[in-house]
Amino acid sequence: QVQLVESGGGLVQAGGSLRLSCAASGRSFTSYAMGWFRQAPGKEREFVAAIRTNSHTYYTDSVKGRFTISRGNGKNTIYLQMDTLKPEDTAVYYCGVSRAILSAIRDPGMYYYWGQGTQVTVSL
Repeated sequence: QVQLVESGGGLVQAGGSLRLSCAASGRSFTSYAMGWFRQAPGKEREFVAAIRTNSHTYYTDSVKGRFTISRGNGKNTIYLQMDTLKPEDTAVYYCGVSRAILSAIRDPGMYYYWGQGTQVTVSL
């Protein structure tokens, strides 16, 4: 059974940092891209960052220079280092796996599996 488990969320003041982790199990995802999305109350799930098996990374404009996605050596774990957090980063953060090519990696509809999410709250 495939399972993705996110962790590392929490409450932090603006300007602070958090590091999210996502561990996938149940099969190997070494040939898959993995990504982070977030969803704030009343809003659609939006792309945050993704990483391919060749370590090529993608970011949404609002987090470039502040967030860094990385992948563990075993390829089934990804991380999201979030620095200089802002209140608008508040959301539930989800990780997923995908075989999307090119810009489709930003489309949540191209992801096969999702974790249960981890809450990130940034206060003023």
